[in-house]
Amino acid sequence: MRASDDCQNNQCSMPDIANEPHSGPNSPLNWVGMSAIELPVFLLNSAKEKIQSLAKVQAYVNLIDPNSKGIHMSRLYLILDEKLSSDLLTPQLLAEIVNEFAASHSDISSNAYLECHLNYFEKRSSLLSDNTGWKNYNVRTITSYRNSDIETDLTVEIPYSSTCPCSAALARQLIQKGFTEKFGEDGKVELSAVRDWLGTSEGIRATPHSQRSIAQVRVKLNDNCQELPISTLIDEVEEALQTPVQAAVKREDEQEFARLNAANLMFCEDAARRIFAKLNTDEQVQDFWIRVNHMESLHPHDAVAVVVKGVEGGYRDDPREFPNY
Repeated sequence: MRASDDCQNNQCSMPDIANEPHSGPNSPLNWVGMSAIELPVFLLNSAKEKIQSLAKVQAYVNLIDPNSKGIHMSRLYLILDEKLSSDLLTPQLLAEIVNEFAASHSDISSNAYLECHLNYFEKRSSLLSDNTGWKNYNVRTITSYRNSDIETDLTVEIPYSSTCPCSAALARQLIQKGFTEKFGEDGKVELSAVRDWLGTSEGIRATPHSQRSIAQVRVKLNDNCQELPISTLIDEVEEALQTPVQAAVKREDEQEFARLNAANLMFCEDAARRIFAKLNTDEQVQDFWIRVNHMESLHPHDAVAVVVKGVEGGYRDDPREFPNY
């Protein structure tokens, strides 16, 4: 075959700078790769239906050969495109990907890292009415390959409502004061008069402050976990807190939401402890990191509590949102 024919078949000699000897300062690098890669991913929802989402992906390997100019980033991308765009996103699939990352650079790398940020949409039932509505949860998976050891963890952001116990107590005191001003202290009160008074704005002269809140929960999955337990994790947190935010709301749902908030007054410390107690019984979870954020309506700042399971060598008690370890 003539040289010109080689070029026509894209087989002519093309420069490959990455394979040329490195002439600058020599040192290994912890991670080299790509971030903000947009790729479709497929998951199972709580009804075991296949759903699609858009993920923003980070993909890296380390560079242990100080004389190597760089890695082959296209290899990482092609592995991602082949795996993520066709198969269900599971712990096994994530493990296969980082294993292939490392194998594709076995001469210059020993570790690999894969991170996926995605929106998980799921229909959730209303509190009382026969309705459902879509809710979106921010999800992140991290899978690491270090010295042939593969670990996967899952982070989910779960919104809920929190009503301040202190504010509730202060509101009750004002209501008591209003009751005394209205009916006196002689102990003789008509039930119908009290009921009618409680239905007025004068009767409920103060309400406690509440706010939308976010629980950020990061868990390390057991090796035998076959699926990403996103729905299970959401259910566990919402069951522990009892005040999930709502999508489709009729009047009966709003009233029930108000009742649940009154029955579940909580500081950020209370919320963190509730979630801790719930996740501590989940056998799928080796370790967990919890951060709850109450976006205060009283203050211009947030109230925050952080707790970890306390596994030796596990997650640190880092207060940062979505910390990297």
